[in-house]
Parts: sequence; C-alpha cells; structure tokens
Amino acid sequence: MSIEPFEIPSIPPERLALLNEKLKNAEYPNELETGVGWKYGAPRWAVEPLVQAWLKDYDWEKARNEMNRLHHYHATIDGLRIHFIHEPSNKPDAIPLLLMNGWPSNFYEFHKVIQPLRDGGNGNEQVFHVVIPSLPGYGFSEAPKIPGYGIAKYGEMMNELMITIGYKQYLLAGSDWGSIIGNWMARHCSENCKGFHNVMPLCLPPTPTITPSLLWSHPVIVAKYLASIVIGTETVYGKGTEAEELAFADLTNDPESGYRAIQGTRPYTLSFGLTDSPVGLLAWMLEKFHNWSDHGGRQEVDALPDTISTSEFLTLVTIYWMTNSMPSSTRLYYEAFHEDSKMSTVMGRVRIPTAIIQFPAELAKFPRDWIEASVNLQQYSEPEVGGHFPSLETSELLVNDIQRFGKLLKMNKWIDY
Repeated sequence: MSIEPFEIPSIPPERLALLNEKLKNAEYPNELETGVGWKYGAPRWAVEPLVQAWLKDYDWEKARNEMNRLHHYHATIDGLRIHFIHEPSNKPDAIPLLLMNGWPSNFYEFHKVIQPLRDGGNGNEQVFHVVIPSLPGYGFSEAPKIPGYGIAKYGEMMNELMITIGYKQYLLAGSDWGSIIGNWMARHCSENCKGFHNVMPLCLPPTPTITPSLLWSHPVIVAKYLASIVIGTETVYGKGTEAEELAFADLTNDPESGYRAIQGTRPYTLSFGLTDSPVGLLAWMLEKFHNWSDHGGRQEVDALPDTISTSEFLTLVTIYWMTNSMPSSTRLYYEAFHEDSKMSTVMGRVRIPTAIIQFPAELAKFPRDWIEASVNLQQYSEPEVGGHFPSLETSELLVNDIQRFGKLLKMNKWIDY
C-alpha cells in the first residue's frame, strides 16, 4: 500500500471569502433576559467574541505553516485515503506510539505533545516514534461512503495503518473516540497492540449478572459493588465517582448526553446547520470544549480555560470547517450505536498491559475497583487538574504519564523494542 507525503493546504480564496462573509453577517439567536450561564448551551456572550476573533484576528496561514513543520502523509487503508502525522524519533530505544483523538477534536489536539514524546528531555525519558492519524471522516482523512464504519472497522483500519507504516508492535494512547476504538483494539489487535494508555476508561459495574467470572476472579470487588447497592455508592467508593451506568440520553442524570442522542440517531439533519453556518459549527464545538475542560473554578465566566488558547480552538474549528468533516465525524455516533458488537467495547477484559489516568474534569470517573475488574491495570494515576482534552490542557502531565508507561512496557519486555 502506498504512502504519499501530504501538506496542509491553504484555504482557497473563494472559500475564505465565503467564510468571512458568513462570519461578518452572522445572525445570533435570541436569549432569555435572565442570565442562565451555560445551562441552555453556549451563550452569545461566549460565542460572539470568538466569531469576531475568527473574522478579524485568526491567521490560518500561520497555523498551517506551523503544522507543516511536521511530516504529514496519506495512506490508502480499506480504499480510503487516511491522513496521518509520522514523527519518528532518532533515538534507538524509541517505541512506536499511536495517538488517537475523538470528537469534537482532530489531530491538531496533539500538537503540544509531539516533540516531547518524540525527543524526550534532558533525562532518560522514554521516547517514541509518534503516529497521529485523522480518523476516517475527520480532518484530512477521506470519509466512508457506505454504512458500517463503526468502532470495529475504525479499529481494524488504525491497526492496519500502523502495520503499513512498518510498526508490527506499538503502544496505543487514546482519548474520547480514541479511547473507545482503542478499547476495541486492545482486545482484538493484541498481536500488534502491546500496551494501552487510556484517559477515558469504559467500565460496566462489576456485577456477576453481566460478567459471572468476576465472582471467582475478583470476589472482593464484586462484594463492594453489591454493598454499594445497599448502603450507597458514595459510602463505598467516595464522592465524585460514576454511581451507575447512565441510560442513553438520560437528561435527568446526564445533561451532557443530548448531543449523543442527536448525533447517534439523526446526524444528517444536524449536519445541514453545522455545514452551512460556521457560527453554528463554532458554537456546537465550543459548548463541549467549555463543558468538558478544567477551568480552575472559572467555568461560569470563561468561554475556554486558560490552558486552551483562542488560536488553538479556532484552528480545530477551521480544520472542521475547511474539510467539511463535521457531518462525517458525527456519523460515527450513529454507526457506533447501531453496530451489532457495540457492547463488546465495554464488556470483556482488556488483557494487554493498560495504564489509566483519570482527570478530575473528565466526563465520568469510575471507581478503581471497576477498572481493575475490566483491564490488566499496570499503571494508575489521578491528577488534581485536567479534563477531557489533556493533550491541550495538561500536556506535560500526559506526556510524563505516557513516558512512564512506555518505560514500564520495555522494562517488563511486554513490547519488542
């Protein structure tokens, strides 16, 4: 399979003129006279300044020139042209590392972590041959043309990409969909995927009705879970952990689930607005970057946390807009929720060595007991800061955690590098 060099392109003049016209003539929705913060979604006071920054201050050419300092490629996988960054280390003990993002993000999310993961520092940190793909239908990767491209298919394609590049063994690190697809790969591609670093673990309650083998493999964990049903999850596991498996689109218990319900059932209809309106696209993404990030107590007054700059956010948005990849990225929700094997992403134990890092502002936090019952846990961390986008918010913490896990893989000879 051929691999071809690729360069992040300029925005065609006519396309840029259309964007500026739409931003300049944006019409904003009416709102309640009483301030309600972010309870109803992204408010105008947060959206409009970013629209103006996109129109007047943002410089795509500067952003793309910075991105093009890295090595970009296209490879044909399963008939689709897949974009990826490949930054090999020049150090002989480097480990291949596959970094996968999710929604509403893209490959640019990892721009802060590439150099330290590839080169290390002044010490004896583990270094990596860094591979960052754009998932099919994300960014500069071609979108699937037929139904059926869900979690399993994406996992197969990402594993094939690593083999095509020349890496028959690798460490995988993922967030959001990258975590979910990575969870599948850790189970089904273990001949190649030798370690799994996960910032968003998936766990079902350790109940014997779901996994009977837990009764003899993890009896204490099962007993604690059964006790939590009687005396309360907070009493057993502590405050702030995921008390139960939330029902799909359960607005009472999970107010963040509305987007999943829409994208998982009617992505076509939503896509008309997000394709035609760059303001709508920005607002749809902003709500998630706001709600899922760690603001250090300033969530009600800041649109973005201090750790994510306006320019970084607008680069992520611009990549979605110029590639028209929001429609295809949201279709992954429909495919994932309707594929026959969707429960296999959370049921069944991950047997390859796994590292879990749970950030305080992540969408859900599970008890460590549940995680130990679900994966071959070799490294566990709970930082005091950070959220759903750790490669942007807390890049140094994330890099250190991946490096530590990489050294553990080599020390125990779990990977042949």
